[in-house]
Order: sequence, then C-alpha cells, then structure tokens
Amino acid sequence: MAAGSIDEVFVATGVSVFPGAVAGTRSELRINSVLHVNSRLAPDTVLPIGWIAAGDPAALFSPDRHDQLWEVQRDLDFPGTVYGVPRGTSLREIMARQVDFYGTHKGDRRVG
Repeated sequence: MAAGSIDEVFVATGVSVFPGAVAGTRSELRINSVLHVNSRLAPDTVLPIGWIAAGDPAALFSPDRHDQLWEVQRDLDFPGTVYGVPRGTSLREIMARQVDFYGTHKGDRRVG
C-alpha cells in the first residue's frame, strides 16, 4: 500500500495494547497510552499521552479517572483473556501461570 494508506495506525513508544484489543484505522495511540483487553478503538481516534481506552466501543479515560475506568474495565474479562482464569482466582495462581509462561524458554539455547 502507498504511504498515507487508510489502513495505518500510529503506535508511539511505550504504548500497551492488550490481547483482544483492536485499534481502528487511522487511529493514533500516543506515548504511554493503553488500549485495554477486548477493547475496540474507533477509527480516527487519538488516544492522548498516558490515557486509557477501554470498552467496545472504547471510552477514553485520563489516568486520574480510575473509578470510572473500573466501571468499564471490570466486565472486559482481563484475567480470563490474559491468564485463562476467572476473576477472583488467587494472585498466587495467576503469578504461577505467569512465571510458567515466561519460563517456558528458560533452557533454550541459540543455534546457528
């Protein structure tokens, strides 16, 4: 596609895009912004520096709006999508899964 294509998305340094998230065409995710799990950012949306987009369609939240964000975020199934466990699973179990995930290739060696 040619430069300036309508399918492009700008993703700046430090952006977090969680599993199941979709950034709409021509959207911009600015420095340190977050597109939350299972959220859909509408086309042509600018997610400001350090802000969070959550929901489908995504609402935009400044970092100081945690209570309002949690009202949307709670139903997005972060633990199920990211860790494969239901909400309420002990943090010990979740962290054990994360350690197993990151440790999968601990014994790998470089070839070639």
